[in-house]
Amino acid sequence: MSALNDLVKQIANPELRNKIQDEISKLVKQKKFGLVFEEHLPETTVLYDIPVKAGAYVSLKSKSSSMLYKVLQIVEDKAKCADTVEGGIHEFSVSELVTTAKLGEPIYPYLKKIDECCNAPDSPLWHTLIEAENYHALQLLVYLYSGKVDCIYIDPPYNTGAKDWKYNNDYVDSNDAYRHSKWLSMMKRRLELAKKLLNPKDSVLIITIDEKEYLHLGCLIEDLFASANIQMVSTCINPKGSPRTNAFYRTDEYIYFIKIGDSAPVPLPLNNEWLGNIANTNKGKPQWATLLRGGTNSYRKDRPNMFYPIYVTKDGNYAGVGDPLPIDVQRQTVSQSNNNIITVWPLHDDLTEGRWQVSKDTFVELQKNHFVKLGKPSKKGVAIYYLKEGERIKVKNGSYSIKEIDPKDNSYILDNADYKPLYVPSTQWQIRSHNASSYGSSLLNAFFGKKIFSFPKSLYAVKDALNFFVANKPNALILDFFAGSGTTQHAVELLNYEDNGHRRCISVTNNEISDDESKIFKKNGVKQGDPEWESHGIARYVTWPRICSSIKGVDVNREPLKGEYGCDIDAYQEYEGEIIDPDTDKKIRKKFYQKIKQPAYPKLSALKLSEGFKTNAVFFKLGFLDKNQVALGQQLQQLTSILWLKAGAIGNCPEIENPNQDFIIFPKNKFAVLIKEKSFPEFINELNNTSEITTVYIVTDSQSGYKEMISHLPAFITNSYQLYSDYLDNFRIISGR
Repeated sequence: MSALNDLVKQIANPELRNKIQDEISKLVKQKKFGLVFEEHLPETTVLYDIPVKAGAYVSLKSKSSSMLYKVLQIVEDKAKCADTVEGGIHEFSVSELVTTAKLGEPIYPYLKKIDECCNAPDSPLWHTLIEAENYHALQLLVYLYSGKVDCIYIDPPYNTGAKDWKYNNDYVDSNDAYRHSKWLSMMKRRLELAKKLLNPKDSVLIITIDEKEYLHLGCLIEDLFASANIQMVSTCINPKGSPRTNAFYRTDEYIYFIKIGDSAPVPLPLNNEWLGNIANTNKGKPQWATLLRGGTNSYRKDRPNMFYPIYVTKDGNYAGVGDPLPIDVQRQTVSQSNNNIITVWPLHDDLTEGRWQVSKDTFVELQKNHFVKLGKPSKKGVAIYYLKEGERIKVKNGSYSIKEIDPKDNSYILDNADYKPLYVPSTQWQIRSHNASSYGSSLLNAFFGKKIFSFPKSLYAVKDALNFFVANKPNALILDFFAGSGTTQHAVELLNYEDNGHRRCISVTNNEISDDESKIFKKNGVKQGDPEWESHGIARYVTWPRICSSIKGVDVNREPLKGEYGCDIDAYQEYEGEIIDPDTDKKIRKKFYQKIKQPAYPKLSALKLSEGFKTNAVFFKLGFLDKNQVALGQQLQQLTSILWLKAGAIGNCPEIENPNQDFIIFPKNKFAVLIKEKSFPEFINELNNTSEITTVYIVTDSQSGYKEMISHLPAFITNSYQLYSDYLDNFRIISGR
């Protein structure tokens, strides 16, 4: 239905257009559309770096890119074009046209290096920013990293109706009857590719959204990721609230966590702000659990072999353990000749016979290894405790240090002074550092000296969302294909700083400018694709400058940034160690408490923004190559950056100055290229003398020859690829999916 509407808009005859539109409107009223949303005409991509030539499909720079023409002939600066919808012939100035591709058409991408930011020349770690329409960037990334991405974090356009995103080069506003289905079509195409990138064994897709599309998005996610474990978190991003007409103030938004394979949030040392009313927050004290079983299956008849006596002296010393008592034998028949010994049975408060948590053999082993503790003897008997497996692990890994062993019961006396308990929080996040105004907009303003980007995420909100899934993955590959202001890479830099990690971030964003700016430029005769227009696009005007500023520790004017990381939050501290009941009247509590500032992220609190980060980043623009020239081996220089990325993006991206060499070896980048088959023996000799190489590319048209050559590669080569068929076949196949 939507495809019909899109086509109807292109009908030149107004009378015919209106009649057909009326009939379509009648059909729409007869059928309601829910999640079964409209599949729209494929999106298009304008390719400003591809010359307009005969045989190419083009669109007018001043109109929707969905209105395609085929160039029949070019004479001087005039192009004769066929209308692909109505079939008429039109003549345009070549300067009015731009080469345009539909999604789904075979494309052969390359990456043109625009800039780099190096603050750690000796580090092999390089982050990447790609300026591109993200669908084509995802196609490229599937070629590079299929099944290898650990975490994808995206903050897509929320489809508010305020011209916050484009479809086929036109802003989609609230008056568009197909606004929701266009958004879902756009998201579906990208999420299908994102799914191919994620590691099927253990990875996560994180998507932020607000109330406009969260229901539609949730259903789409469940459809595309049917086998994943999906959770949604509600998070407060604006404590003051944003007013909504005839509605409640808006303070929160939502985060979908799509957990693939074994992916699960990692327990982290969280402050009290995160914990809320989560039960069993033990503040890090060793938890000695009662040995007496409670709840279900807690009676003698349920597990007779766990009904046995434990002996304790009257002064509290451990004296041994007896055998399990058969179910038909009464405990009163078991006598103890030593009057100084107390026989302890697993009895409930009402004196019914219960059972212990563990068997006799397990108890003996636990007691021998210092994991059983005795309470003080009383009229009710002696309470007996033990450490469960989780607590025993903390002892074994040093989380709890051992002060000494109690001679009375052979139990450990533990010191928890340095222990920090680990938690997974609830699905309601009200964290002050997630305030998008204070730690998103204000932080970004510090980099640019003015408001430059609407609604950036809090740096710490992104950091925390990532950390729950990559804290134990110091070498994680993280992707954001709606990069916006570049917050995700900045967050990855913080994570790496905290634990000396080596996580790598790939950011993708288009180079759109705002609707208001585009109107001003057009009024002044500046067109999309012109240098002045492109220099004000988001990738070049916001994302890349923010990335460079965060790494170098300077603002866009090269002045040192002010302030520290770590984010101070309000906390309360008792005077002189006195503890007051939290329910006590506030006026009384004030006498005993003082308000102080504490860092929400202690490891970051000593880091000044001006120090920057010891890391590097490179900025590429996605372009497209001629398939025939690639097949003939004439595009090796343009493909170098892709080969570098596929080999792990190690070290500074190299350049091939002379593609006519027989082979090229890049030891610092850990990859090599055999260009001429005849030099394979010399190539192998060089590889054997350069053990750093892990990836090899072999240029050959022969599949059998390729297989023969890779069979002779050194054992330390872990990856090999055939050029150029590997590259060409990938994009021919993926475009047809």
